[in-house]
Amino acid sequence: MQYVRLHLTSAARLNSPLKSLAQILSPSRARGMSSMAAGDGVAKAPKLFFRQLFEKDSSTYTYLLADLAHPDKPAVVRPTPGHTEGCVTYITGEGPGQPNPRMAFTGDALLIRGCGRTDFQGGSAEQLYKSVHSQIFTLPKDTLLFPAHDYKGQTVTTVEEELLYNPRLSKDMDTFKNIMGNLGLAYPKMIDVAVPANMVCGFQDPVKVSSA
Repeated sequence: MQYVRLHLTSAARLNSPLKSLAQILSPSRARGMSSMAAGDGVAKAPKLFFRQLFEKDSSTYTYLLADLAHPDKPAVVRPTPGHTEGCVTYITGEGPGQPNPRMAFTGDALLIRGCGRTDFQGGSAEQLYKSVHSQIFTLPKDTLLFPAHDYKGQTVTTVEEELLYNPRLSKDMDTFKNIMGNLGLAYPKMIDVAVPANMVCGFQDPVKVSSA
């Protein structure tokens, strides 16, 4: 949840200094940094968990979108369970007018040189391995992969890179299952509050959730 706070409630605060720095380093790139957008459901989460940090004037986002859709650029949805049982990957289509190379938004199933944990929320190391190898690694090797987040400041990788360099998913299944079974990760502190709230798009009262 610390990352949710950083990404969502600090969006407006980060925008100004980052844009100023970008104007110095790369003026052409800075022009695209003045706007922040998010889905209206996502925007409810900071108000639920971090009311003391959330901008009260609701200026965190330049655009608050009820839906994200583009009729000319449809996305293919592939089930990629394993991190959790509900994980999916969104992939841009093929053909004229579609992005080239293709892009896949992998959530937490496949991270850059890693993957999501598999020890809660219906996770399964074997299922995750099969999902990634059958649904993501079968895409063209130059497909751009965008994970939900990264802990080292990276934003994009490719199918080819992860096939070669992913220290977990480039291994055989038995090795992968052994790696995932011995991570020794602590149970997430806010997971029992976050998951029920996510299921109702942030409408739940956190006090009622935590005391249930």
